[in-house]
Amino acid sequence: MSSLADRLAAASRDRASNAPKKNDALPEGGSRAGRAKREDTDAFRELKHTVHNRLLTQLGPKLYDADLTQGELERMVRGALQEAMQDEDIILTPADRTRIAQEIADDILGYGPIEPFLRDPDLTEVMVNGCDDIWIERGGRLQRVEGRFSDEQHLRRTIDKIVSRIGRRVDESSPMVDARLPDGSRVNAVIPPLAIDGSLLTIRKFSADPYQSDDLVAFGTYTQRTAEFLSACVRGKLNIIVSGSTGAGKTTTLNVLSSFIPSDERIITIEDAAELQLHQDHVLRLESRPANIEGRGAVDIRDLVKNSLRMRPDRIVVGEVRDASALDMLQAMNTGHDGSICTVHSNGPRDTLARVETMVLMAGMDLPIKAIREQTASAVDLIVHQARLRDGSRRITHVTEVERMEGDIITLQDIFLFDHSMGHDENGRSRGSLKATGLRPKFLEKLSHHNVHVDPMIFARDGG
Repeated sequence: MSSLADRLAAASRDRASNAPKKNDALPEGGSRAGRAKREDTDAFRELKHTVHNRLLTQLGPKLYDADLTQGELERMVRGALQEAMQDEDIILTPADRTRIAQEIADDILGYGPIEPFLRDPDLTEVMVNGCDDIWIERGGRLQRVEGRFSDEQHLRRTIDKIVSRIGRRVDESSPMVDARLPDGSRVNAVIPPLAIDGSLLTIRKFSADPYQSDDLVAFGTYTQRTAEFLSACVRGKLNIIVSGSTGAGKTTTLNVLSSFIPSDERIITIEDAAELQLHQDHVLRLESRPANIEGRGAVDIRDLVKNSLRMRPDRIVVGEVRDASALDMLQAMNTGHDGSICTVHSNGPRDTLARVETMVLMAGMDLPIKAIREQTASAVDLIVHQARLRDGSRRITHVTEVERMEGDIITLQDIFLFDHSMGHDENGRSRGSLKATGLRPKFLEKLSHHNVHVDPMIFARDGG
């Protein structure tokens, strides 16, 4: 048996004998990370490297054969992997053999050490802070996990694999990139020299089965009464802005609101990275494009919004308004494209209007502030503001009507407000919920013009 085999056998025996018993106390200082470092010995990495290279040599161009389905590719890789492992004539425990085979398969078929986390439906975020530091978000809480990339090159290969699949690139001349996975999960990568301590990879996961309105009710994001009201607002072609901070759940809420759009309407979605998952029959998806290596060919959100107006849309849904595209979005809302929906980063409904105002000014037009506010007040009917609370839950905290101009100020009226006064339970989870303020919105007449009627009891203060 080779020296590599001796070291592998010894490593397997050590882990078997050192495995913690059911009632054993865990070692100090983050035991899981410590065990992971002990397990990932040089011998195991050497075997993985040997088998991995042999597999690549054996399969070669077949890995990139466009005629192979994903299922056929997986069966081919796993079959060749089992043969390669058997041919190495190494004595390993079944658990070690399975682990190494899975890690190599994840590298070739998936995204290496983060592949198990991408498969976990309970995770919402995967964050790689360098090759040896991986974090996840579960239930709104961050935690460090076992797993690491072999080195910086391994991490860079994984990033390249992700971004190249949608025709994007990341290198020293363009060290930041936004991309997406095939399931729509949002990807951001930053590499050196901008990332000082190694490449950074952030993946916002999206469910293969998108959340429905009933799911948000079950999560406590909003109440059934609010869901019925928002459904009526979407069907009644109100222009809606979904606002909130990063990670507040705006895209999920936007997806749910978009699901209320009738299936006989022509919908155009515009995003930086396509994430929305609409199931209507007539959906056209547009995605922005960064500049090429020569600095040319960029197509931004504003260009797509302008072009969408020539595509005979019934609805325009913009994933995120973050720049001068706000001006074109307001003009679209004011020129007959009612029922448009978009998201904006902000801290509250009033701040949302200020952000829109600032972004319109970014268009370079020398417009007076009052004209911008009049345009905004005329275009936007409703602001749905969402926040991430301290317990990690994502809740809609304001459903606010944009009324009209009074002097130089846009007046707002809260229809539903989150009640923070109920405090928290013994686990630190908020007991609050979204409650009606008792005020009836003035756009009910506009809804009735589209044959959408709202039960007046939805606005009653009693209940939640």
